[in-house]
Amino acid sequence: MSGFRNFLQSGHSPTLFAAFLYFSFSCCIWVLNGAMAPFIGETFSLSPAQKGLMLSVPIIAGALMRFPLGILSQYIGRKKATLVEMALIAVAMLFGFFFVKSFNDLLAMGVLLGIAGASFGVALSLGSGWFPPQHKGLAMGLVGAGNVGTAVSVLVAPPLANWLGWQAVYGVAAIAILIPMVVMVLFAKEPPDVNAHSSFREHIACLFEKDGWVFSLIYGVTFGGFIGLTTFLPSYYYDQFGVSKVQAGQLTMLAAFMGAAVRVAGGWISDRWGGVNTLTVVLLVVTASLVLVGVSSASLAVTTLALIVCFAALGAGNGALFQLVPLRWPASTAVAGSMIGEIGALGGGLVPNAMGLSKQYLGSYLWGFIFFAVLSLVMLGVMRVMQIRWTRTWAEKGGRARIAPAHASPAVNNTRKAARS
Repeated sequence: MSGFRNFLQSGHSPTLFAAFLYFSFSCCIWVLNGAMAPFIGETFSLSPAQKGLMLSVPIIAGALMRFPLGILSQYIGRKKATLVEMALIAVAMLFGFFFVKSFNDLLAMGVLLGIAGASFGVALSLGSGWFPPQHKGLAMGLVGAGNVGTAVSVLVAPPLANWLGWQAVYGVAAIAILIPMVVMVLFAKEPPDVNAHSSFREHIACLFEKDGWVFSLIYGVTFGGFIGLTTFLPSYYYDQFGVSKVQAGQLTMLAAFMGAAVRVAGGWISDRWGGVNTLTVVLLVVTASLVLVGVSSASLAVTTLALIVCFAALGAGNGALFQLVPLRWPASTAVAGSMIGEIGALGGGLVPNAMGLSKQYLGSYLWGFIFFAVLSLVMLGVMRVMQIRWTRTWAEKGGRARIAPAHASPAVNNTRKAARS
């Protein structure tokens, strides 16, 4: 406990909490269509391919909005950017409540849900911005644990949809987003870890660097797999095993909650063992567990256990990768995180589409799971090649943070004092 207290005292814990809450509510709203997919599918009589498209639109839209929000945050501040985004989320939810009457309206609603998915890079950068390099992995892991919002969504939305009707859930979300807005206004402070004199080209330099694209592709497996599977699984459980709509959400919650919780551990482990070492184990476990899910489609118990293991690995991988981001781009973490989050989350958009097409044209979901297992293995090979240069330039062996030289410590101390004032 003393170690954790020291961690909290090294930064600004109210900002950390506000960023976590903001990201949690955003994740909850982002996957609403996935959580309510069994209800929506019945209302519009959707085919597997249509359902896959409907589920992928919010993920892709959210991914594409992440980088612009990250750029905006570099100029108006991360705290202000979160408030702008949450106001837009409230408006989007009101559209869903009043105007979704057809499948095309549903796809438009998916685009609006993507506004909530844009929160990622700004949330992590805001929450971890006050913390020194050796604690950024844990700070980002704690904020990133806001992924638990996806578990809350698949647990709470189906009963609400049963009770009030699925469109009314959008109205509930419009009211709920006011909670993190108030917390953000009252408790968050803008971190000092941005170079205000950097040019636009310097802010977006990560777009032109090989490391940024490698990080993004790895994140396409870890976070893309997490958000894509979370969105898809309620439909998979309902269609494949014939459970009720509410039970499908509860089973999905088990896996999603595990992934969100283990993200914190992934960041903490990576601070000590190294992000590269952690990701190596993660990608191997993801590959094996996805293959097991694909071949165990006749057993609900085996499928659920394999998915829990898979989500635990995905969550740890998300924390591990974002332990590396502030080490590689210390002065533009929000932009780099948003770019990586944007491209990585696009991988999540592939999941429901691939699953729907696999089911509709090949008669089974198996090949969708196999496809992502192979992708995980490929990215492991790419990372192991790239890490040779990483550990010679900006990271210690295994992907640990390099300790700042002694003469830099006063600046660090000044930042810590500012955070506590």
